[in-house]
Amino acid sequence: MRAVSIKQFGDPDGMVVVEKPDPVPYAGQVLVETEAIGVGGVDAVIRRGTLGGFPEGLIPGSEVAGVVTAVGAGVDSSWVGRRVWAFTGVGGAYAGRAVARIEDVTPLPPALSAVDAVTIGGAGPVAHFALAHVGYAAGQSLLVRGAAGSIGIMTVQLASSSVAVTTSSAARGERLRALGATTVLDRSGGEDEHDVILDIVGGPDLPLFLDRLSDNGRLVSVGVVGGFPPADFGMALVRSFQRSRTYATFSLNTIPEGDRNAVREKQFEATVRGDLRAVVHDVLPLDEAAEAHRRMDAGEVFGRIVLTV
Repeated sequence: MRAVSIKQFGDPDGMVVVEKPDPVPYAGQVLVETEAIGVGGVDAVIRRGTLGGFPEGLIPGSEVAGVVTAVGAGVDSSWVGRRVWAFTGVGGAYAGRAVARIEDVTPLPPALSAVDAVTIGGAGPVAHFALAHVGYAAGQSLLVRGAAGSIGIMTVQLASSSVAVTTSSAARGERLRALGATTVLDRSGGEDEHDVILDIVGGPDLPLFLDRLSDNGRLVSVGVVGGFPPADFGMALVRSFQRSRTYATFSLNTIPEGDRNAVREKQFEATVRGDLRAVVHDVLPLDEAAEAHRRMDAGEVFGRIVLTV
């Protein structure tokens, strides 16, 4: 099969297309014939080498949509032939075929395209459970930092009250307003305080946003697409000790698979009904994975880039 391999971490040019043997599903796994692949911010973070410990030759990507063509021991054979969304882990998705644990597989509604599935499937549950994790409720003010990516866009759509967003241009701001944002700010985040901040960016400016929390305000980090924050970023909380502000991280890994799948299925159905929108920036062939990453690095992507095989 054709696959994308990271031959050298850093620049997108370190990603090359190679021929690989077809993967084999082991016990508890399924093999998916890939139709669409979601290109996520974490893929770029891994490719840049920000997160160490990954071997050269890694096939990046964590989510695919396609058709189950084989199952491993212990998996019901009725899965064969079914269209599914699947989480492949920290890698393995940028390929013509991918394996996933059966616990990480969600059936697709007949009317949902594979492209929309990988646009919603990973980002939607992250947004849903991150908001719950940080205790967001109707009537509270919410700021989404880095709202033009797939997680930010899903958060804006799921918010139940006023939601402010940071973004890089007025044009992006208007697109976010059409999705439900009520206030558009530049990347500095303005001067107002917020009850909840959902942060996808991280990076050196994270302490500034901790200082934009109201009394009892909570900031939850769900990504570090802008790099890690300064080592002493927690001092922003200590300096405002009497305001009872809180910093938290959130990863979908802490949510039981059954709960993730249940929310994902509901969001897939909501997308089919038109209650949620899958915002796709572009659809590119697998061979142009490096180009997809160049566009992400340039900050020009609104929504999600999807690769097709």
